[in-house]
Amino acid sequence: MRLSDLRGRSVAVWGTGREGRAAVTAIAAHGPADLVAVDDSANFLALPWEGPLAEAAPLVTGEAGYARLAAADVVVRSPGVPQTHPWLVELRRHGATVTQGSALWMADHAERTVGVTGSKGKSTTSSLISHLLTAVDRPNVFGGNIGVPLLDLPDAERYVLELSSYQCSDLTDSPRVAVVTSLFPEHLDAHGGEREYYRDKLNLLAHGPQTVVVNGTDPRLAAELADRADWADRAERTDRPVVRAGLPDSFHVAPGADGSPWLYAADRPLFPRTTLRLVGRHNESNLCVALAVLDAVGVDCVAEREALADAVAAFHGLPHRLTEIADPSGLTFVDDTLATSPYSAVHAIDAYDGRPLTVIVGGTDRGLDYTPLREALATREITVIGIPDSGARIIEALTDLPRVRTELVEDLVAAVRQARKLTPAGGVVLLSPAAPSYGRFRNFEHRSEVFAQAVADTSLREV
Repeated sequence: MRLSDLRGRSVAVWGTGREGRAAVTAIAAHGPADLVAVDDSANFLALPWEGPLAEAAPLVTGEAGYARLAAADVVVRSPGVPQTHPWLVELRRHGATVTQGSALWMADHAERTVGVTGSKGKSTTSSLISHLLTAVDRPNVFGGNIGVPLLDLPDAERYVLELSSYQCSDLTDSPRVAVVTSLFPEHLDAHGGEREYYRDKLNLLAHGPQTVVVNGTDPRLAAELADRADWADRAERTDRPVVRAGLPDSFHVAPGADGSPWLYAADRPLFPRTTLRLVGRHNESNLCVALAVLDAVGVDCVAEREALADAVAAFHGLPHRLTEIADPSGLTFVDDTLATSPYSAVHAIDAYDGRPLTVIVGGTDRGLDYTPLREALATREITVIGIPDSGARIIEALTDLPRVRTELVEDLVAAVRQARKLTPAGGVVLLSPAAPSYGRFRNFEHRSEVFAQAVADTSLREV
């Protein structure tokens, strides 16, 4: 379904945040017969619904909203409306036409788009793809799940998009290059379960992409793709290839002539691994995926290796993802506040393997299973400090591990203070909470601010 298909039809836009506002503006320009906005939440942080928005789409709130959704020819839901919302379940049961602004946009722009999703790595990989394309004179517009609704993007010859599982779920067109960086259970409460989450995430691949690029080193992703009925046929096709980045026949990391790790394009060396400033094997995978995407859109990465090496060296990563904070004590403090699952925390811990490490965990308790974290720490010597709300459950999951020291404290500031006492000289203090920030913080940025301020304040006290 395209935006132009909404002309003369009754449309209800569900959600009044950035996505909902962008949808109303775009749909109104295509002449629907009737357009209404629905907000079922009591969101006191929402911006006023007034002026041109209110003129284009009157706002209906609360319980009255369901009647307007049910009466519409098409419901355009914001990504924040979960699959498990009772109204959405009922609308689908009655066969209502439900889509999203992302799906409407993709129907008109798929052929010019690289779309990136993944349980971890989608933000870094998509921004790296955009950065590298620009460096080799392939202009592009970067958007999606970075605070820029697709319907607000300007016209361009090429787009690079970060796409959440929520945005992928209603797509009926795949981007020209569809990319998946990793797969593990996330957002299960919003999708209805692990199988439903994988279904919605991998819907990015389900509608005829020209090329699929996946992280070939992710075993869960490989297993999920192998279970798809259409995947065996797809994997054999040469006209619509599947590229498994990270494996020897694609872009991968392997020892160079000097024994140190290098980036390779199959058997052709490109540049040393140390060119990439970002730590961790997961970031090596992200770079391999990004280079495979460039190859898929026609960039000769071997011929362009000098320009690419310069661009990789200039890439500093994104805030709140393994962001190191300078400290005069010699300790390295690391903000990885966006690690909101045990799997993400494991990746962050792996990035500092070999150094004395204290990790701060805990946040909103979504009832996650922390067994993967226990398994990853079973043979490690590490200190884990838990903070509310889920910190106590995480610490309990680590009980009896012989080399893991655990402590519980009352808040993040106390955790930083205690970490200074417990972490050996030259060690790392890592905020990788394995849980979201809401409840005790306004958002993840606020949690980062509190962490950074605590680092600064405790450093001053020591001086």
